[in-house]
Amino acid sequence: MKTYLLGFLLALVSIGGIGYSTIISNDTYTSFSAAQSTFSLNESNTSMTTQPIPDSLELATFGAGCFWCVEAIYELVEGIHHVESGYSGGHVENPSYKEVTTGRTGHAEVARIHFDPKVISYKDLLQVLWHTHNPTTLNRQGNDVGTQYRSVIYYHNDEQKAIAEASKEAVDATDLWDDPIVTTIEPLTNYFVAENYHQDYFENNPTAGYCSFVIAPKVQKFKKEFAHLLKENNS
Repeated sequence: MKTYLLGFLLALVSIGGIGYSTIISNDTYTSFSAAQSTFSLNESNTSMTTQPIPDSLELATFGAGCFWCVEAIYELVEGIHHVESGYSGGHVENPSYKEVTTGRTGHAEVARIHFDPKVISYKDLLQVLWHTHNPTTLNRQGNDVGTQYRSVIYYHNDEQKAIAEASKEAVDATDLWDDPIVTTIEPLTNYFVAENYHQDYFENNPTAGYCSFVIAPKVQKFKKEFAHLLKENNS
């Protein structure tokens, strides 16, 4: 309980001074993943099927820290029909959340995005990615530290790979981030949908501590900066 309260207070203080990236000293670091892991630690991954994909839609899969945050942001975007939290890139079949949080399965927490390319392009989805997490810290987003929180683009085909590489190079040449972008671009491998309680987590748990003090500020900042991409009912 003391560890959870320390992490909660550190996050509260840091949110007041920083937008998307929360940075604290190693001596005082306490990850909010400790709070996350209190939810259904013994639940196995029983959600083995993803939502059917109509022919008119395409998929994008991004890792950018805690998948609750990534899902909450992309669900606001016009042209996105569904966002699913999952795990990708590891070597363990059908991992549970408890296993992934150890960092030993090799998986990253990811958001799988079902989008209509006639409404929003893959390139635009990447722009959202570059602006809503810190792509200069490979295995850390705010208080969440570990390879499971790594910054990664999992491409579904060669076209996505080329677009992602060009987008990364273009953004790295701007002054958006002071440090070099370290996001990896990899083929999608070993994807599994996360447990049911992770899906639509922010929407279903808006008053939970992590949602109130970490996700909500990110969502509000995104709405202001990307108002032109928002669904009508989210403007």
